Amino acid sequence: MNTERKATLNVDGKTVEFPVMTGTHGNDVIDIRTLGGKTGLFTYDSGFLSTASCKSSITFIDGDKGELLYRGYPIEQLAEQCNFLEVAYLLKNGELPNATEKTEFENLIKRHSMLHDQMTKFYSGFRRDAHPMAVMVGVVGALSAFYHDAMDFSDAEHRSISINRLIAKLPTIVAMAYKYNKGEPFMYPRNDLGYTANFMHMMFGTPCESYEPNPVLVRALDVIFTLHADHEQNASTSTVRLAGSSGANPFACISAGIACLWGPAHGGANEACLNMLEEIGDVSRVGEYIKRAKDKDDSFKLMGFGHRVYKNFDPRAKLMAKVCSEVLGELGLENDRLFKLAKELERIALEDEYFVEKKLYPNVDFYSGIVQKALGIPTSMFTCIFALARTVGWITQWEEMITDPEYKIGRPRQLYVGAARRDVPSIDKR
Repeated sequence: MNTERKATLNVDGKTVEFPVMTGTHGNDVIDIRTLGGKTGLFTYDSGFLSTASCKSSITFIDGDKGELLYRGYPIEQLAEQCNFLEVAYLLKNGELPNATEKTEFENLIKRHSMLHDQMTKFYSGFRRDAHPMAVMVGVVGALSAFYHDAMDFSDAEHRSISINRLIAKLPTIVAMAYKYNKGEPFMYPRNDLGYTANFMHMMFGTPCESYEPNPVLVRALDVIFTLHADHEQNASTSTVRLAGSSGANPFACISAGIACLWGPAHGGANEACLNMLEEIGDVSRVGEYIKRAKDKDDSFKLMGFGHRVYKNFDPRAKLMAKVCSEVLGELGLENDRLFKLAKELERIALEDEYFVEKKLYPNVDFYSGIVQKALGIPTSMFTCIFALARTVGWITQWEEMITDPEYKIGRPRQLYVGAARRDVPSIDKR
C-alpha cells in the first residue's frame, strides 16, 4: 500500500501533512488519524460518505463503472459459475474452493443446519402476526445463549465454528419464522439437499407429502443469495462492525445487522418495489405513474430504479433480469398481471429520455422482488431472505475487523451544536 504521497492542510497559518493511502482499486484516502493531535480539529462527514472507516480486502464496488467484485472476482462470473456456498467459502477464506474443499464445506454446513430444540420454543413467544424480521432479530441474538462453547474470538477455530453455525442456521431460522407466521409445522433440514434447495424445502414443504424442489427455481434463489452476499461498507455492515468493535459476540452483531437492514431505506427496497406495482395496479396506468415520477413536486418515487452507489447499471440487475425471465417462463407467469406490469414499466423507463439521461436503470431490487413473489415468497419475507444471504458478508467483515492489528473500538466524533455550558437555576427562577 503506497503512502509516499502527502496531503497538506493549512490551519491558522500552520501547515500539517498527512499520508495519502492507495488501495488496489478505488479512491485514494487521506490518513487523518493524527488530525486531532496535530490540529485540535476533527472532520465533519455526515453519513460518512467521504470517510473510509476501515481497510478491507473483501468487496469492492465501482459505482461509475457498474462493477462489483467479491475478493477480486466479478459478481457476474461468480453468479453464473458458482453456487452460493462456493461464494460463502470465497468470502470467508479469500479463495474459491477446489472440488474437495467444496464438498467438505457443504457437508460441514449441513451438519450445523439444525437448531437446538429449545430454540424452537422461542417462536411461540411471538405473536403469529409479528413481522418476521422482528422474530429474526430476537432468535438470532438468542443463538449466543445456546452456542457459547466457542466464544474465544482470539482463537481462529472458535471464530470458524461460529461463522459456520451462522451460515448454516440462518436458512432454518428464516424458514421457521415463515412457518410460524403461517401456522404451519416447522420442517427440519434434509441432509440430502443442497443449501438453497434445503431452504426451499423448509419454507414450502409440509409433513403431508414429500417436497421436491424445482431446480430452475432453486438456481434462481441461489443467484439471489449470491448477489446479496456482500456489498462493501453499507449501513448494516457498518453496524455489524461497530457492534463487533466492542468485543460483542458474533450472534449479537449479526442481530444488530438484521435490525439495521430492516430499515426501509436499506433492506426493504424490493418489498417497496412490489408495493409500488400493486399501487399502479394495471399496465394502462404506467404512463400516469411515469409522469408522476418525473414531477419534482410529486412525492411518488419509482421504486426499483437507480441506486445510491451505482451511477451506471447495477451489475446485479443484469443477472436478475435473466433469472426473472427464466423463472416466469418455468412457472408460466409471463402473462400474470403484476409481472406484465413490471415488464412494461421496465421497458418504458429504459426508453424514456428522462430516466436514460439520469441513468435510472432497473436495480437488483426491481427484479429480485418479482422473482421472489413468483417463487411464492410473501413480501414480508423479502428482507429476511436478504438477511440470510448478507449474513455471509456480515460475519466475514466481522472476522476481518477483529483480526485487524489496527482494530479499535468504534468511537465517531460529533460537532456539538446544543446549549453552551450553563448553571441550573433554582426552581423558583425556571
